[in-house]
Amino acid sequence: MVLLGGKIHALLPAGDPLPEDVVEPLEEVRLDGRRLGPGLWDAHVHFTQWVKARRRLDLSSTLSAEHALTVVTQALAARPDDGTALVGYGFRDGLWPHPPSLAALDAVAPDRPVILVSGDLHCGWVNTPAAGRLGVTPDEFGLVRETEWINANHAMVLETAPDVTHYREAADDAARRGVVGIVDFESADNVVEWPARVAAGVSALRVQVSVWPDRFPGAVAAGLHTGDVLDPEGLITFGRLKVVVDGSLNTRTALCHDPYPGLDPAHPHACGVQSVSPAELRGLLETAYGNGIKAAVHAIGDQANQQVLDEFERLGVPGTIEHAQLVSADDFERFGRLGLVASVQPEHAMDDRDVADHHWEGRTGRAFAFRSLLDGGAELHLGSDAPVAPLDPWLAISAATGRSRDGREPWHPEQNIPVSVALDASTRTRVAVGEPADLIVLDHDPTTLSPEKLRELPVAGTLLGGRWTWRDF
Repeated sequence: MVLLGGKIHALLPAGDPLPEDVVEPLEEVRLDGRRLGPGLWDAHVHFTQWVKARRRLDLSSTLSAEHALTVVTQALAARPDDGTALVGYGFRDGLWPHPPSLAALDAVAPDRPVILVSGDLHCGWVNTPAAGRLGVTPDEFGLVRETEWINANHAMVLETAPDVTHYREAADDAARRGVVGIVDFESADNVVEWPARVAAGVSALRVQVSVWPDRFPGAVAAGLHTGDVLDPEGLITFGRLKVVVDGSLNTRTALCHDPYPGLDPAHPHACGVQSVSPAELRGLLETAYGNGIKAAVHAIGDQANQQVLDEFERLGVPGTIEHAQLVSADDFERFGRLGLVASVQPEHAMDDRDVADHHWEGRTGRAFAFRSLLDGGAELHLGSDAPVAPLDPWLAISAATGRSRDGREPWHPEQNIPVSVALDASTRTRVAVGEPADLIVLDHDPTTLSPEKLRELPVAGTLLGGRWTWRDF
């Protein structure tokens, strides 16, 4: 393989002379039997949240509200009060025996702001000092959910902001796992911030950036279109309008046809939360597609997915549905018929299998239903939703093909997809002349490995546009 100008220039049998148009000196790299393939993409990342989560107090292993409070108490004792909040990340209360408590969190931290971010990013558990500083109104449990919380979390001013070094470290770590590109759905001024990061040396990834509705009018006024290149290096492109129409499973706000267990059907949010109505979504989609901007719509519950499918069908435009976690049986074929992408995060099925069995009891045969989506004709894109799951495509590939982790029996194994399909859903290029030289070098053929081995598959090298972003041979 000859790489020139950031692209694959030629593919030749071993020992053949170089093409006549290759006149500049070339570095020779011998792979010694290793496997060369296209670099990996993570189709759904919140990159700043991922960078922040790597530095926040880890709550991912907490099994109850009481356990979380113990971890917080220990952290408060070990970390002197420097005027910033204590921020934790990763609690999942969907199966906790007792709910969180505002009073209990105030008791362990009466003066210092404490902010605990849920593992799904859709709610926060805050104490009274933090609520006052953030300008939010928690309920009796100390919880702030959905739009109010998402806005507060993305505008967090009570913790030290990550600097460019932290972004570079996170991007370099992704390259070590074979990642060449991400789709960043951070709610931020991505059009400005990502080119500035590249200029400051965060250059290990290609990034397709999104715009949320609050900045969408500015993108339209600036004449931005999906696919526009935003930086001199050609690493950052303008992507899609991101719209969040419902909540999440762990926060019990995903919009479903059936009520959540234990909630009175008359409760205003018994079936979840509708963050954006179909009429509002229709207006956003019409404006976006009328101005050359494609859309990616977050929909987790089956009612939310049905509504989003209805709007795409009504307008007759292609698009992406992010998550598609619970889909009505009659709706799978609509993905293919409408030419839609199902952007899914398979590791969520491993994280959420127990909470799904409880809150979506009797419906999990169509939850995280990757095979049904594939058979329905959907184009699959795999991602992590980092920090909800780690930014590591091999975890997604393993979960999509084995639906098992930690030695447990596979969960709904009929929804497995082949490794070849999972790999295709994790890449954007081919090993072919004229394609970008975004490549990975592996010691093993991933199509021959078990799901367990895929999780820990080492990457020997990663090339982005023909330059090494990681090399270990």
